[in-house]
Amino acid sequence: MVKEDGGPKASQTTALIPPTQRLESPHAGITRDERWKGFINHAAALSGGPRWGYDRTLRDVKNENTMRGYFAVGAEGLSKVMNFGNLMRSAHGFGASFFFTVDAAQKIRRAPASDTSNSPDHMPYYAWGSIAEMALPKGCQLVGIELTDDAIELPSFGHPLKAAYILGPERGSLSPEMQERCDHIIKIPTGFCINVATAGAIVMYDRVRTLGRFAERPIGSGAPRAELSEHIHGKPTFRGGKIGGRDDI
Repeated sequence: MVKEDGGPKASQTTALIPPTQRLESPHAGITRDERWKGFINHAAALSGGPRWGYDRTLRDVKNENTMRGYFAVGAEGLSKVMNFGNLMRSAHGFGASFFFTVDAAQKIRRAPASDTSNSPDHMPYYAWGSIAEMALPKGCQLVGIELTDDAIELPSFGHPLKAAYILGPERGSLSPEMQERCDHIIKIPTGFCINVATAGAIVMYDRVRTLGRFAERPIGSGAPRAELSEHIHGKPTFRGGKIGGRDDI
């Protein structure tokens, strides 16, 4: 049947998908990734949407599976809308679990135009009015990003598995009360302060690079010499020292 709006028939819509990508049977001898690719492309064809949805989804899943723990990003006293949007967008791109602000200007407590990924649709955003209102998950360590004499330099810092990173305001620093609240304070080795959104992106990259699974960098320049080996799950460990049901290992 042809739609009243003149849309294509169902058979015509199905024909948009190559035969190799159709889901004729869950037992057709294709991999799970291929089945997902067919499913998402099929949905995209029916809705008239783009066909690149599968590649983007698979990339996001791989990013989530390669980094251990979780993290959040936030800022204290932000006042500029564009910085707010850029930092939130970077947090979304690097896979943050949530985003937060503390004592931010009222005008930026919504997603601005610079957040082109519509981050609040994909991760929670908490707008805390004060330090006392902050409610981080249990065990989550607060890491301040500030240029202080006793701060740990970022390249030498060991990222906590559960961390919330907080930056200071534009043309300012983290408040003494916030610094006192932090479990760690780190600094990016630069000669002077840099943009708050840029600083946040650098720290997030360092976390992903440190805790993620990537092929080893070569000693010289260029691509890695060996591909990343596939992760192999070990046998389950039970109470009492038994591994995989055996007590002789």
